[in-house]
Amino acid sequence: MKRRLLVAKAMVHSPPILVLDEPTAGVDIELRRQLWAYVRQLNAQGVTVVLTTHYLEEAEELCDRIAIINHGRVIANEPTRQLVSKAQEKAVVVTFDREIDSVPANACFENINLLDERTLEITYRKDKVDAGQVLAAVQRDGFAIVDVRTREPDLEDVFLSLTCEPA
Repeated sequence: MKRRLLVAKAMVHSPPILVLDEPTAGVDIELRRQLWAYVRQLNAQGVTVVLTTHYLEEAEELCDRIAIINHGRVIANEPTRQLVSKAQEKAVVVTFDREIDSVPANACFENINLLDERTLEITYRKDKVDAGQVLAAVQRDGFAIVDVRTREPDLEDVFLSLTCEPA
C-alpha cells in the first residue's frame, strides 16, 4: 500500500516525467503486476518514466532505453534491444539418450555444465559458431541427442559482461 501511495503522490500534479526509484522492491507479485500495468498506461499517455531498478528482467521488459551505471559511471546508454543484442554468449541445453560418462570437449564450447546425468548446458559465442556447429561437435563424439533447447542472452548477461570487465 505504501508503494501505491508513493506513486499516487508522485502523480498528483500530472508530471511530464515520472521518476521511480526501485518501485517494486518488497512488493508482492500481484501489486508488481498492477504497478507495471499502470506505469505502461502512463507511458502510453505520454508520460516519460525514468526507472531505477536492480531487477534486470523488469528493466528489459519495460524499458525502451537502458543506461547501466557501474561505480558511478555510465557505461552503457542504448535502446534496450540494441543493448541486449551485444551479448555474444548463447547456450544450448542438450539431453542425450543415455547417461554421460565423460563430458565432451571442443574448441567451439565456451563453457559446459553437466545439469544432470543426461543433460548438458553448452555455452558458445554466437559471433564465432552457431548452434548447428555445437550440436554437430557433440554428435561427432558419439552422443545421440533426444532434446535441445536454447537460452538466448538477456540483459543480465550484458550487465555482467560490462561490469565484470577490468576497469
